[in-house]
Amino acid sequence: MKQIDAIKIIETLKQTYPDATCSLDFTTPFELVVAVMLSAQCTDERVNLTTPALFKRYPSIQAFADCDLSELENFIHPCGFYKNKAKNIKSTAQKIIKDYHGNVPNTMEELLTLPGVGRKSANVILLEVFHIATGIAVDTHAKRISNRLGLSNQSDPLKVEEDLLKQIPSKYLQDVNHLLVWFGRDTCTARNPKCDTCSVKSLCKAFHSRNTH
Repeated sequence: MKQIDAIKIIETLKQTYPDATCSLDFTTPFELVVAVMLSAQCTDERVNLTTPALFKRYPSIQAFADCDLSELENFIHPCGFYKNKAKNIKSTAQKIIKDYHGNVPNTMEELLTLPGVGRKSANVILLEVFHIATGIAVDTHAKRISNRLGLSNQSDPLKVEEDLLKQIPSKYLQDVNHLLVWFGRDTCTARNPKCDTCSVKSLCKAFHSRNTH
């Protein structure tokens, strides 16, 4: 796909979803770290139902670092993979206190040292907390949509991100994540995408190939 088409897609999606923002609720940088960890293989909606009581019980990084692991597991049980997530949340809180003076780090390299934080999560944290947009968080929505639109034919998230970064100018990076998530939930769903009402179908590879055979 040509860069001009990728820009057209982003511009059109910005008009379609002018209110697209981060779907996770948080009030502090560490709350977002926790919410992002919980969102792995879980809907943001479910995470947002879980975090109010969780953040009330553990109101600081220190509280998470000192928490009883089994109690934490009970709180986050509805988000799935709760044993692993609880262990990572507690370990990450301890590491931030020990290595980063209690502050969530603001570089990709440092964020990747935190247990349970991968490149996708780090991209979200950098964007939402520090307003640093140098990458694109490739979640299931971004991967599916990139493949369908013809922005990438890769399945590995890192390679999908590389393809997107070649086509999408940096000034759009702060919007791409939110737009792809909202578009993926609302229109370009995993099953039964709403192609008839899609605002970017004229630029969509999958739509054209289906309608030219």
